Amino acid sequence: MAKLDHDRVHDEAIVIDAVSPLAMRRQYIDWYIEGGATATAPTIAVFEGAGPTLRILGDWIRAIDADPRLTLIKRAADFAQAKAEGKFGILFHFQGTGPIEDDLNLIDAYKALGVGMIQLAYNIKNSVGDGCEERTDAGLSNFGLQVVERLNEARVVVDCTHAGYRTTMDAIEASTRPVVFSHSNPKAVRDSRRNITDDQIKAAAATGGLIGMVGFPSFVSASAKPTLDEFIDHIDYVVKLVGDDHVGLGIDYYWIQAAFTDLEEATRLYEEFVSAGKWRPESYPPPPIHYVDGIETPRDLRNLTRRLLERGYSEETTKKILGGNWIRVFREVWGE
Repeated sequence: MAKLDHDRVHDEAIVIDAVSPLAMRRQYIDWYIEGGATATAPTIAVFEGAGPTLRILGDWIRAIDADPRLTLIKRAADFAQAKAEGKFGILFHFQGTGPIEDDLNLIDAYKALGVGMIQLAYNIKNSVGDGCEERTDAGLSNFGLQVVERLNEARVVVDCTHAGYRTTMDAIEASTRPVVFSHSNPKAVRDSRRNITDDQIKAAAATGGLIGMVGFPSFVSASAKPTLDEFIDHIDYVVKLVGDDHVGLGIDYYWIQAAFTDLEEATRLYEEFVSAGKWRPESYPPPPIHYVDGIETPRDLRNLTRRLLERGYSEETTKKILGGNWIRVFREVWGE
């Protein structure tokens, strides 16, 4: 296939990277735009309480209003509108339930402000359930069951990434709407505590949800510099296991990676996470951290489209993986 065809498919596609801590440093949004992306989801909060989270949301809403290139994604139809208008979409995502504190009504408040997806836990135990890096795996708490129920009622996507096996399976069983792993790879391809089993993949797919492929190197391969083909091997595995409707992108670009910060700063950030117990060195090797070669930054996302087509994926399936499947899930959960 000629290069022109790769570019055409990429330009026609709605490209959604559904997880991006990197985008919290807003200067890097330009890199997404340069890479032909349509939208991304900054990690607004993880462990922060309601006060800090509301301040972050207020800052974002003001920044979006002030930048004519940006638009806030609150409806599934907003992705196509952003594409048509040449704007870049911002979807608010929490990588933990810290912002909910102990008040379920805050879920409705966050939904009204544009928070469309909330992750149940981040590696460690919280009031909702266990994280995947915990010693225990007790599943959802009573409060956790209430959180899943309220997320369903408020039409916020339930995200099981970073949670323990039983916590995720409890959440999938309890949910009445599609459940996602926004940025998790199959454990069968790369054995990591952060990756997920076939059972988890099948269970999420059975709800109508999807698995977002993550680019953090130790979740892709044993190599410190994973290749693009190794990344696509994860896509292949999920497609073969549950079909091409249930895979998307949650690359999880992060400023700690080598492309965005020097080794000294990266090491300091890494040691903070390890000392706080949020990262285990067995799952998160120390810097330098090199994301997937070929798509090491959002500037390079066209290379993924090219390689998917070269690997034999049809234009239709490629567009599903790049963003179409996320739009379907958002439409089913958000209701529009």
